[in-house]
Amino acid sequence: MLECASSRGLGECERSACSDDLVENSITVRDATPADILSTIGIDPLAEHGDATRSDSIHRYVETGKTRVAEMNAAVVGYCVVDRSFFGHEFVVLLTVDERVRRHGVGAALLRDAEHRWATTKLFTSTNLSNHAMQSLLFSLGWQSAGIVYGLDEGDPELFFIAPR
Repeated sequence: MLECASSRGLGECERSACSDDLVENSITVRDATPADILSTIGIDPLAEHGDATRSDSIHRYVETGKTRVAEMNAAVVGYCVVDRSFFGHEFVVLLTVDERVRRHGVGAALLRDAEHRWATTKLFTSTNLSNHAMQSLLFSLGWQSAGIVYGLDEGDPELFFIAPR
């Protein structure tokens, strides 16, 4: 069990305390509420550093019921936004995990939740070519490459993925 403390509920963990037996069962995924908005902004690198557009988006996504949060030790450590915005299909718009608990099952728990909860014929997401961690997560969960778009971010193509059926 992960036991760390700070003002947001989790602190800098020693590798030995976090790496071995953190199991997905210790992660709770639930609907986000307005009370979670500050926590989600606090773990989002863009919003935390003053990106008003990202903060506004987080507010809107939470208020419209499109956001699920992951908790560990009663602290929000990740969030996932799913929207029916991709050619009539569900799309994982945002998946953010607190940097202090990355690679401990939080992203996987949120994606699995999205796969089950938003069960439509197809579920998609995308990430930049430079985001190797997200690509690795997607492939480890059986997501398949669905295409590539150039020109969204200069010099960093967007890779699209589809969830396994």
